[in-house]
Amino acid sequence: MSELSIAQQNFLLTQKRHKRTVTVSRLCIFILFLAIWEGAARLNFIDSFIFSSPSKIFLCAYDMILDHTLFVHIGITLFETISSFLLVIIAALIITIILWLNKSLSETLEPYLVILNSLPKSALAPLLIVWLGATYNTIIITGISVAIFGSILSLYTSFQSVDPEKIKLIYTMGGKKYHVLTKVILPANIPSLFSIMKVNIGLCLVGVIIGEFIASRQGLGYLIIYGSQVFKLDWVIMSIVILCILAWGLYSLISQLEKRYLKRLS
Repeated sequence: MSELSIAQQNFLLTQKRHKRTVTVSRLCIFILFLAIWEGAARLNFIDSFIFSSPSKIFLCAYDMILDHTLFVHIGITLFETISSFLLVIIAALIITIILWLNKSLSETLEPYLVILNSLPKSALAPLLIVWLGATYNTIIITGISVAIFGSILSLYTSFQSVDPEKIKLIYTMGGKKYHVLTKVILPANIPSLFSIMKVNIGLCLVGVIIGEFIASRQGLGYLIIYGSQVFKLDWVIMSIVILCILAWGLYSLISQLEKRYLKRLS
């Protein structure tokens, strides 16, 4: 018993060391990248006007924080992304349940979902702007259009892959389709739903930025497109860096929710 306990402690210690090594390695790579970038700009190996530099990006962000514009742009993009993300998850779940309940409907609509999912969403965005106007709602719908069809297809495939023996057991015990859905299908697909969410948060962010490119006067997408037009490339690169941070933060948040859910199950 004591040997097993020591073995467990050694295993946990090894895992902690591994995580610490990975974290330190990531941090070192990031710092090295910033140092090389800054050094290359200062030594004129690269044109700092075109490629900017970490110090110039920091000063640009600091100036925009002082005039209270940066957080406005970040807040708008974040609001549009989270709104489109939540609507995608809710709509995909509802539509997938309807398709699962009605097999004829799912067989009829499947080719249309595949076609809509394969359409280039950057081509749809200008049409949405023309049809619906240049508003926040249109940008949110653009974000939704990027992720919704793939989410439905993935979630429906996951619904179909549930162990049929469990479904038979519910019917054998006198259960109805509602009981199969609530007791077997939905609980079995929560891990798949988390995986879809982790993909969708990035897709919704991409869709929102596409919408802001075309029809917005605020947001990080607007900063990128406007900065490139007036050659304020510090704005462009700063906005891209912030988008990377937002994408990582939102993905990490969903990952933490997934870990808490799995820990509760165990």
